[in-house]
Amino acid sequence: MDLGVLRRWWPIAAVTVLLAVAAVAAGHSSIGASRIPPAVDNIPYVPDYPSAEPAPSIPVEPRGAAEANQPQIPQWIFTAALVVLGLAVLLALGYVAWTLIGGALRRTTRAIPTQRTRRTAEGTAREVVAALDAGLVELDDRSTDPRTAVIACWVRLEEAAEDAGVPRLAGDTPTDLVSRLLVGDPAAGVPAIASADVLDGFAHVYREARYATHTVDERMRDQARAALRRLRGELTSVAAGEVAS
Repeated sequence: MDLGVLRRWWPIAAVTVLLAVAAVAAGHSSIGASRIPPAVDNIPYVPDYPSAEPAPSIPVEPRGAAEANQPQIPQWIFTAALVVLGLAVLLALGYVAWTLIGGALRRTTRAIPTQRTRRTAEGTAREVVAALDAGLVELDDRSTDPRTAVIACWVRLEEAAEDAGVPRLAGDTPTDLVSRLLVGDPAAGVPAIASADVLDGFAHVYREARYATHTVDERMRDQARAALRRLRGELTSVAAGEVAS
């Protein structure tokens, strides 16, 4: 059995058991005792004369004597049971409250945004160059489908943008995220590392590979390779420490 589940539910199980014990104790608080007729060995003989009233067949026992013969449960047992039951209920309520408050605090802590370290243009450019190199290796592999290779290269750029801290907005087009990676996003602390138009060639090839219905041939592979090399050449100078224009 999972120990986490056991720790979570044992207070409720304890309260249920205590409630059952209290119910059983209440049901047996008055135990009925059989009425025992008094001994008749020493009753003197009385002649049986005819009488207008029939004699009772069973001796009538006084009501007070019958109640006195019934065993009674001590009052302190009921008091102790109520105290234990109350403590168990308070313990269960406290456990539930502690669980709810702890969960709310953990969610609040996760929701607090952490301070993102401000990135440098050189470090960001080196990460993007590494993504471009992986894409160029895949494009050079003639055994891969050109359409798949081009789309995979673009996905690497999107992953590099997310790693750099560029936020993905609700109304973004497929090229907006990568464009903000290159031209910079001051609100997210992402510096500019390339010119705005250097991505246009590869973005055009990506859109054609992603949405075109015609066959993507080797010509498109060559176009994507040329566009990525142009982008890599501009980023290499930034990664070396030069400021992007």
